[in-house]
Amino acid sequence: MPADEGIYGGRMPTREGDRSLEMHGMAPIPIENRYGGLHRIFTVWFSPNLVPAAFFIGVVAISLGLGFWLGLVAIVVGTILGAQLVSILCTWGPRTGVAQLPLARLQFGKTILVPGLLMWLSTIAWDALNGIFGAEAVHLLIHVPFWIGLLIVLAMQGVLGIFGYEFMHQFEKWGSIVLGLMFVAITVKIAQIGDFHATATVHGGDKAGMFILMVTIAASFVIAWAAYASEYSRYMKPGTSRPGIYWMTLAGNTLASVWLEILGLAAASFFLSGNETSGGIQHLLGGGVLGGLALVAIWIGTVAVNAMNDYSGSFALQAAGFRIRRPIVAVVVTVVAFFLTLWLNTGTFATKFENVLLFITYWIPPFAAIQMVDWWRKRGHMNVHDVIGAALKPGWDALIALLVGFGAAVPFMDTSLYEGPASSKWLDGGDIAFAVGFVVALVVYGCIRRVATGTTRDSVSKDQDAGPSLAASGSPMGITGASD
Repeated sequence: MPADEGIYGGRMPTREGDRSLEMHGMAPIPIENRYGGLHRIFTVWFSPNLVPAAFFIGVVAISLGLGFWLGLVAIVVGTILGAQLVSILCTWGPRTGVAQLPLARLQFGKTILVPGLLMWLSTIAWDALNGIFGAEAVHLLIHVPFWIGLLIVLAMQGVLGIFGYEFMHQFEKWGSIVLGLMFVAITVKIAQIGDFHATATVHGGDKAGMFILMVTIAASFVIAWAAYASEYSRYMKPGTSRPGIYWMTLAGNTLASVWLEILGLAAASFFLSGNETSGGIQHLLGGGVLGGLALVAIWIGTVAVNAMNDYSGSFALQAAGFRIRRPIVAVVVTVVAFFLTLWLNTGTFATKFENVLLFITYWIPPFAAIQMVDWWRKRGHMNVHDVIGAALKPGWDALIALLVGFGAAVPFMDTSLYEGPASSKWLDGGDIAFAVGFVVALVVYGCIRRVATGTTRDSVSKDQDAGPSLAASGSPMGITGASD
């Protein structure tokens, strides 16, 4: 048993509805502890996407001048494309029993510190940005100060993040039902007052560029989940249908995201004046019972999405090499998010901060590409117990591929912080940075591993030809190279 099993292992849920505290961290889930049906894969991805952020992404399509129907097509295309990575990586959970960032220790080795810390800090930041909406909803609904509303939201999500996997799945299951019914009522209202006939105000190359940009914006909303994917399926039995997990993940992410973004698309004219707040949504619906229902939905949705941030953030910090119990990390994420949310709410920082986070999201496709190359090379047969092993390889090849992939994507970016020359000159403002980063990292890492494997095999062959003495010595270098 690895020495770190005590920190990264621990008590696990044993069945659906198990209310015990999950102490287990990033150590692989044993076969005898696997359970759960396919239906929960849909609900665990459906609820967290029913949030105000999705609603206001729909508003962006109109602000870019696409009009309703072209904006709708861009939203659907972008969401489906972005959800592909999440859906594929989620199928790895039953095969490995390991969460996504910890699994990357097999490729990144010691350099996992970089993506691990990056993701951990990002989960805190997204907690804070989402928390502004949730805290404002509680403040307006039950008339308490903003900071009290924030405490309520963070306490609820903190409990889920601390108690872990089974509590997360149970909350998202019931949240799917409750939020689904609430948003049906809200949809009926917006169908009556929304503008479904907005026409495009851009033409020619500008229209094509803005369409590509909107596809990327819609994709960015779901693509961030790719760094979280396998932790929410890792307790499932190894024989669970991979196509089933893929389609359930795709459906959960796509249906919720597209639904909320279409609502924002239809109501965009109301929000283009800058009233993109929980109070703005309440006012749009005319206040009263329906406005109150919207605030409750924002409250529950914020807890649903932030609980996943807290839970996944705990794995990211462990993956980065910090020997801290998972529930303790979840508490730290929640506490830090509380103070960061208060700070963001005191000025005009939130929008700028969100732009920085969206810019950082470009690292995820290259990261996923590196994991996929290793998965394909090994045909899914990963030595997962190396995840908690003390002797990690250097992992410079993975980090180099990540940095090169991200760097190659920079000229193709179009954000409020930076517009690359390729985007402005060739794409009329379109953004294909996700695709470029993914492909470049895929090729670079694939080539590096191919060369490294070929060199190692040549070395092993020469050692074997040198005589019995070398062959009998059991060179660690030779064994590692052959297995790689």
